[in-house]
Amino acid sequence: MEQFLTTPHASRARWVVAVFAVVAAVAHIPVTGEHLREAPYMGWLFIVLTVGCLSIAGAALVRDSSAVYALAVLTCGLAVAGYAATRLTAFPMLSDDVGNWLEPLGVVSVITETIVVVAAIVGLRHRAQPASRISTSWPSTVRGG
Repeated sequence: MEQFLTTPHASRARWVVAVFAVVAAVAHIPVTGEHLREAPYMGWLFIVLTVGCLSIAGAALVRDSSAVYALAVLTCGLAVAGYAATRLTAFPMLSDDVGNWLEPLGVVSVITETIVVVAAIVGLRHRAQPASRISTSWPSTVRGG
């Protein structure tokens, strides 16, 4: 469990996760106020998502552990699923979103969140390679003489 939580992968994917998680977070800021007024539950979910994405970005840069990558997959994966759900089904106080697949900030959010999910999966698959050990002992076949 400790390895899952703390062992870094040292993957280049951490940079992709961090950058696109920040973009996903920022994309939600302009519409949060409107959603807090019209559909408060969604406004609060946007706040939680924004804080989550910013936290994931920071954590990925500090220590890209399996836990960070798994959280990125879960958080951004659920955000993409939520976007699709609100476009397919009328949610309370959000019925005007049904069928509105091309809302500009929504498209930015879905693209960046999908990139985070893919990069996090790549990061999960990457394991830091242990430093190779150079043997300084002489082979047993070498004889003095």
